[in-house]
Amino acid sequence: MVNSEVYLTDVTGRDGFQMEKSWIETDDKLLILKGIIDAGIKRIEATSFVSPKAIPQLKDAKDIIKDLKNEELTLVALVPNMKGAEYALESGVDEINVVLSISETHNKKNVNHTVSESLEQVYSIRKLINSTKTTLNISLGTTFGCPFEGKYNVSKVSSVIEQLLENGIDKITLADTTGMANPNKVSYYMKTLRQKYPRAQFSLHLHNTRGMGLVNLLAGYNAGVRHFDASLGGIGGCPFAPGATGNVCLEDIVHMFMEMGVPLEHPINLLKLINTSNDMEKILGYKLPGQVMKAGSAGEVIKN
Repeated sequence: MVNSEVYLTDVTGRDGFQMEKSWIETDDKLLILKGIIDAGIKRIEATSFVSPKAIPQLKDAKDIIKDLKNEELTLVALVPNMKGAEYALESGVDEINVVLSISETHNKKNVNHTVSESLEQVYSIRKLINSTKTTLNISLGTTFGCPFEGKYNVSKVSSVIEQLLENGIDKITLADTTGMANPNKVSYYMKTLRQKYPRAQFSLHLHNTRGMGLVNLLAGYNAGVRHFDASLGGIGGCPFAPGATGNVCLEDIVHMFMEMGVPLEHPINLLKLINTSNDMEKILGYKLPGQVMKAGSAGEVIKN
């Protein structure tokens, strides 16, 4: 019997904030992240240890991790290279998430390496953390296609996954970085990859670039995926992807699964998520793309 329980990772602190051009005060970031945690989310990709020149918004990574460190949380930090991994390890994160793209062109723009060079970095990082309690996850960007290289077959993704598995890495996130996926493609990819690599733990990191984020996520769930990334209010995107828009919205996902009767790993207070999303909207100063924060839960009864 396939486990129906859903595991959510909030990526507001990293993927969400990295696209914001105006500086968000560290205290405001922490206010938002603690609101998400208080609502019941226990796994947070809180920041990224990346060059401040590349992404100035995340220059307070060390302070964010230090303030959030808690035994009840799994704190994740994304890193692009060995130097970032060293900083993340020093800060005491629970998991390091290394990003590389399936697309050579996007990988070069995003982390300034070829795919082969990024894989070598991954293997070096694995050796670095081998004797620690820190776990390793690999995020494969542009899994479902790339605006620079177009659409490609699942075999292109398989070749990278096989190299990771051969090197003892089995936690893998498949990212639709620029919204190239559709429900049929997600379903086919995930059924194919889960059957081919049963020992891999696959997660989906989906963007709502063309308005298909939530239906793509549901297609992934129906294909057996149980681990998903999301950001509060649906904010975020890749700075090095043309036309990038936000992630699938955290509270919209929670609401959908609750309405469907699908169990979540931890009890989540939807109202607290909505309130935190509204607080974040005021801090950021613009209307967020999330839907449930505007309409409320479908289970609410409006009194005349």
